Amino acid sequence: MESETKRPSERVLIVEDDAATRAGLTELVRTWGFVTDSATDGEEGLQKVASFRPAIVVTDLVMPRMDGMALLKALRDQDDDVEVVILTAQGTIDSAVEAVKQKAYDYLTKPVDPQRLRILLDKVVERQEMLREVKVLRRQLREQGTFGKMIGASPQMRKIYKVVEQAAPTGASVLVWGESGTGKELVAQTIHQLSPRASSPYVPINCAAIPETLLESEIFGHEKGAFTGAVERRQGCFELADRGTLFLDEIAEMAPATQVKLLRVLQERSFRRLGGRQEQTVDVRVIAATNVDPVEAQHKGKLRDDLYYRLNVFTIHLPPLRERKEDIPLLVQAFLHEFNERNGKSIAGLDEEAAHAIESFSWPGNVRELRNVIERATILAEGRFIQTKHLPPHLVDIGRTAQPMLELAPGTTVEEAERQLILMTLEHTRDNKTRAAEILGISLKTLHNKLNRLKLREKPEAV
Repeated sequence: MESETKRPSERVLIVEDDAATRAGLTELVRTWGFVTDSATDGEEGLQKVASFRPAIVVTDLVMPRMDGMALLKALRDQDDDVEVVILTAQGTIDSAVEAVKQKAYDYLTKPVDPQRLRILLDKVVERQEMLREVKVLRRQLREQGTFGKMIGASPQMRKIYKVVEQAAPTGASVLVWGESGTGKELVAQTIHQLSPRASSPYVPINCAAIPETLLESEIFGHEKGAFTGAVERRQGCFELADRGTLFLDEIAEMAPATQVKLLRVLQERSFRRLGGRQEQTVDVRVIAATNVDPVEAQHKGKLRDDLYYRLNVFTIHLPPLRERKEDIPLLVQAFLHEFNERNGKSIAGLDEEAAHAIESFSWPGNVRELRNVIERATILAEGRFIQTKHLPPHLVDIGRTAQPMLELAPGTTVEEAERQLILMTLEHTRDNKTRAAEILGISLKTLHNKLNRLKLREKPEAV
């Protein structure tokens, strides 16, 4: 990373009791484009942190008055975001390792190797840029119900955001699964965006969209003459994604023989192009996705056991839209904003009947289907609000028939009426008792009590 790419706000404080070492390190770090200051010990360093506000503190471990460990603990007690790099002599390495356990970023042995220090500072800068991005996304979630390109503030989505935050800073493989249209690639893009690889390539490939005979060439590349039609050497996705992220969508559609080769690359970090003899070394993070339960795909032989275990470091399950309907208004508003800008429109929202139709629909195509419906409606709408006439007919018809009528004859007992109402509501929700309780305006516990009292047959909860 060249010095001109540093932000002026990247400040480094050197804390060192030896005057010559302190002056030398301060000047060296300044030549790399950082803003620097120095302190003679931990006490002065703590004062300088308050006034100078460094992003990074490079501190000697052994100093008079307040040593590096005490300075580190004082900064952590203040809940300060500053990153700390410890400098240590050979005889105190155990103490430096203990400092890392106390949340120091890392340590270097003295005399300091300038190249290693430079690499370490660059890594700290990358980490802090990522943490700043996470803070922005958290604020975005609080204010708008979005997290990067993902939209939703439901409990299910908040759990996913937490896993994304945990997985992103690492180089670990991630397996994302969920029905088509739930937003699996958006998860992959957000993980890449929050990772230290964000400035490197993000390369997506859909394994189901490429013929099996060409998929291996697309992934690993080929040499000229490797097969009929290979008129020149071609780089594959792994080479294109070097130092970045490779997103393999519909991984379960990949042929078993190709899965074996993919596993080898994940383990060895090297491969050969088709028709090639030379090993190519790459540094690629793989995020894979499938629209079927990966455990089920594994049992059916569509996903090799060893590849599944290698990819399954972090697993993220995206729920279908019908299971997080409270996110629909947020999604609708986001899509309206997008298509208003694209089409020069100023649609404010949906009228009451259209909103009811949207929220009553089961959305088998998930978020992708909802997005397409809103795009079409935005184009068709003439006024400020989308009406049912701007929605697809099948969606409106289902919405209108979604509320069946309960017909009672004179003489029907209250208990029988309640029994029919509960049965009708359970049929309407396809035996989803949580949703049925919401419609009936009672708690889930109350619904179960009524089912037991009325001796209604229990059915498995719909998912």
